[in-house]
This record gives sequence, structure tokens and C-alpha cells, in this order.
Amino acid sequence: MRPFSTTIAVALFAVPVMLTAACTTGQAPAPIGTASSNGGSFSSVVQHPQVDLCRPVRAGGMRCHAKKRTDITPNAAGAGTAGGFAPADLVAAYNLPSSGGAGAVVALIDANDDPTAEADLAVYRAQFGLPPCTTANGCFQKVNENGQASPLPAADAGWSGEISLDLDMVSAACPSCKILLVEADSATDDDLGTAVNTAATMGAVAISNSYGGPEDGSVTQSSSQYYNHPGILVTASSGDSAFGANFPASSQFVLAVGGTSLVQTTSSSRGWSETAWNDGSSGCSGFIPKPSFQTDTGCSFRTVADVSAVADPNTGVAVYDSSGGGWNVYGGTSASSPLVAAIFALTGQTGATNAFPYSHTSAFNDVTSGSNGDCGGSYLCTAGAGYDGPTGVGTPNGALIASAGGATPPPPPPPPPPADAGSGNSDSGSPVEADSGSPVENDSGAPVEIDSGVPTPPDSGSGDQDSGAPGSGGTCSHPICSQGNTLDSSCDPCASQICDTDPFCCQVQWDSICVSEVGSICGDDCSGGGAPAPVCQHSICKTGGDLDPTCDPCATDICDQDPYCCNTLWDRICLSEVSSVCGESCQ
Repeated sequence: MRPFSTTIAVALFAVPVMLTAACTTGQAPAPIGTASSNGGSFSSVVQHPQVDLCRPVRAGGMRCHAKKRTDITPNAAGAGTAGGFAPADLVAAYNLPSSGGAGAVVALIDANDDPTAEADLAVYRAQFGLPPCTTANGCFQKVNENGQASPLPAADAGWSGEISLDLDMVSAACPSCKILLVEADSATDDDLGTAVNTAATMGAVAISNSYGGPEDGSVTQSSSQYYNHPGILVTASSGDSAFGANFPASSQFVLAVGGTSLVQTTSSSRGWSETAWNDGSSGCSGFIPKPSFQTDTGCSFRTVADVSAVADPNTGVAVYDSSGGGWNVYGGTSASSPLVAAIFALTGQTGATNAFPYSHTSAFNDVTSGSNGDCGGSYLCTAGAGYDGPTGVGTPNGALIASAGGATPPPPPPPPPPADAGSGNSDSGSPVEADSGSPVENDSGAPVEIDSGVPTPPDSGSGDQDSGAPGSGGTCSHPICSQGNTLDSSCDPCASQICDTDPFCCQVQWDSICVSEVGSICGDDCSGGGAPAPVCQHSICKTGGDLDPTCDPCATDICDQDPYCCNTLWDRICLSEVSSVCGESCQ
């Protein structure tokens, strides 16, 4: 596996949290999850269709850990959110102080460019009454992996969604923070790792990495090379592929953040209940030595995770992402990692190491139910009292984290009041509670109906819209042999076959892989009629966009062995293969 990283930089200012009314669609939402009356634990969470926002780059590469619900028709700016938790809900669920973190800088690292990042961020913050965060007022900064304002990397719709999620979660938890977005040239280990190191030199006090990949023998070196930044809190998402350790979450230098399902409930004094998210990742590293602060006995190496927060898309968060059509409900541990980084920044604990939760367990909500896989009932994949793999020591209690250093934190805001479930309208910006109607069992075993407190959007209908926005339900705006926005399955019989096999093409973007599937799945020929001309925009000795195999005999040889170079990006690895595969020199 190649070294990689993702960074999120946010500088915090002492600006009061302002949570104003969120627009609603005027329809009573149905619940996303159902909570039982048994101590606020979950009996079941309604499962909704969803898709990964990012494809695996290639064998050994990284992908973002963001997920998108696909049963939702995105709402445009000004039309109200499409459901999901608002900032007020996250503030209440995690008992966050109303101010804090003045002068702190939190950094976000992502791959590829999101051309509308700042504009989308403005929509999110305006929707919820948060102070503007712009380049002009010095709150927002976007740079490439070398810390320069230009050139920025190529845009990617999937990673743009990840970036929107990252920015919105930092804004929700710490509205006074500045945000430094560092965009790596690609999702390769070296590029992401370079971006992490760059963020560490630009004043970041917290760095969030919302991506990962399977471990291999290179992770020990990568861990030290990219993630060891004393005095800076580095968080990493544990993953979204269920039981199993991923890197960089398995690095001994990061705070590994797992995922939970979150619902509002009246059966606990906290007012909220969490269970381990069944798709969140956890496990025992096969390479990284066990840090001294971990004392669990079922894993002789590093155990993942350390802490956790909401990640389940079924109980997901509201995100504005124009590349995805507007307001969506997103999830994944890509939500929990920046959320936790921002909470530590808000509470002034960014100088804390990843040992902090283990010495301040009372500052975290213990999650005692749920599992993310089959490990014989072991704590490595099963939540229980005390430490466990899926949720670590628990989820943050912001007020208690703030007071752990001795300072008296500002009083947290009161939880949002319950709204009238019949009208579907809420002036608080909080989710409207609706009776789930789902039977769960109380302590006696008798079925009862519980109010979930979590909204879903109104009926999205067929989901077929010709809005022209990528990921907004599919369009017919280009031929199947050309890359572009998502295509609707009704556009072409071949599009229907491809979308049945690879939903990404009709839900996120019609990329080079979708074009290649015109041949591999449908048996059609893209050599004419809508096929893009061969891409020969640069020489084989320069990095850049993907190259057509016909551009150069060496490109043909390289693409036969490494299709990524001609399907996605001609990166540094492709450049090195000019020598190793073709025997040519780029000196």
C-alpha cells in the first residue's frame, strides 16, 4: 500500500454558535431509525439504499469513506434541506459548548479539487445561521498538496462530495473555526501524505483524514513518514467496510474514529442513543505496534478505533453538495472524523495526543450495543461496556472534554425542543420527530412504538430528474461513450445494464470506468459516435490527466499493465513505469 493522508485545517475564533431556522419541505418526515426503550439502545435502524461517493483508486490506493443515500431527491439551494441532522442536533447530541477554540486551526486533506467548495460551504452555513467562512474574510483557504493556491488538481464529483461533507461537519461542530482545505493531486498514498505534511506546516492544530485502505507491509514506514506530528491532533476515519483494520486509522500516531448510528430518544437522560454502526470498520492491525495507552488483551498490535461519532447514512447528516445535486443526506466515518477533529478544536484539546480518551473515559459516552461483523463475539467487532473496537471508548461529550484540561467551559446550549410531528415543520433547525410505527421490544418483551426523533426527507418519487446536476438522479446529457454527469438508466439499454452492475455510474458520475464498461458489460464499441478523442494532453514524462494508449508506444505498454494510467490519472507511479516497464528515461 502506498502512503497517503487527508488533512482538514480549521482555525477557531470565539464566535457564538448561531443556529437559526432550517427550511423544511412542509411534509412530515418518516423516521430513519428506531430506538427501543431499553436504556436508549437501538432495536433496529431502517436501512436505506446508499452508494460510496469514491471509487477505489487502484490496488493499494485509498478512497474516501463518504456514503450517500440514494433514495433522496436532492434539494436545490433555497429549497430547504433533504433531511439529516442539522448543526443544532449535533450540538445537542454531543453536548458541545456554544463557543471556544479561538485561534486554533484545523486542517482537512482530500484528493482532487472541488471547484464549488467555498460556494457550497456558504449555502450550508447560511442555511443554519452560521457565520460566513470565506476567502475574503480569512476564514477559508484552499491550497494544493504543496501549499500553493494554484495549480489545483483535477476535479472529481465523488471527492467533491467528500469535501462538502468534511467542510460541513467542521462548520457544524465549530462555527468559529477557520478551514484550511488541502487538495492532493490524486488519491495515491504519496500525494495524500504530502498534503498531510503540508497542512502540518501551515499552522494546523488538528488534521482530519477521511479515507483509508487495507494494510500491507508499507504502513509502518508510512505511519511515521506522514502521520507523526507531535502537538497536532491527527484524526483518521476507521472505514466503512465493516470488520477489519484500515490504514491510516491503524497508525499509532492518529486518533482513529469509528462510527455509530444516532437517534434522539426520550428513554435516556442524555436525550440521544447510539449503537455501533454495522458498516463501520474496526479491528486489529497486522503491522502497527500497540501503543502503550491501549491495554486491551485481544490484540497484540494496534487496535482500531479509539473514539467514535455518528456515521451511519441511515441516521445521516445534512450536507450541501452541488456536485451531488444540492442538499443530500451523507454518512460514513468521513463524517465522524472531521466532526471529532472539530470538537477537539472547539474544546481547546487539539494539543492532546490519541492517548487522551483513554485517560479521560468519563468525557465520552460509552456505546454498549451493536456489531460490525463476525469475530466470535469479541470486543474487536462488538460494542460493549468499556472499550471496544467499533466505538473505542465512546462518543464525545464536548463540555466534559473542555473541562478535562481544568478550564471551566461555557454552558452548552439546551437540546432542541421536540417539534410537532404532524406538520413536518420546525423553526429550530432541528429534525422533526415522527412516530416510527416500527415495533421494538421493551424490557418485558412486549412490542412498543418509539419516536425516533430523526427525519427522512419527503417521498422522492421515482428519483428520475433531468436537472443536469451530477449525482442528482441521472440525466441524458451525453452519450454513453463520453464521460460526464450521471446517466439515467432509461437513456440507453446499455446504460441500464451498466447501472444495474455499477450503480456509481447513475448515482455519482459517469466516469472513465463507466465508459470502459460499455465494452466489458454491453459488448458495444466506443471507437466512434460519441467516443472522446484520444487524450494526449501531455508527454509520458509528465504527470497529469489520463493518457490514451495510442499516444505513445510506451503508454500502450504501461496501460496494459496499469490501466489506472489510461482510465483515471497519469500520476507519479505511471511516470516511474516509463523506466520500469518501458526501459526509457525521463531525465
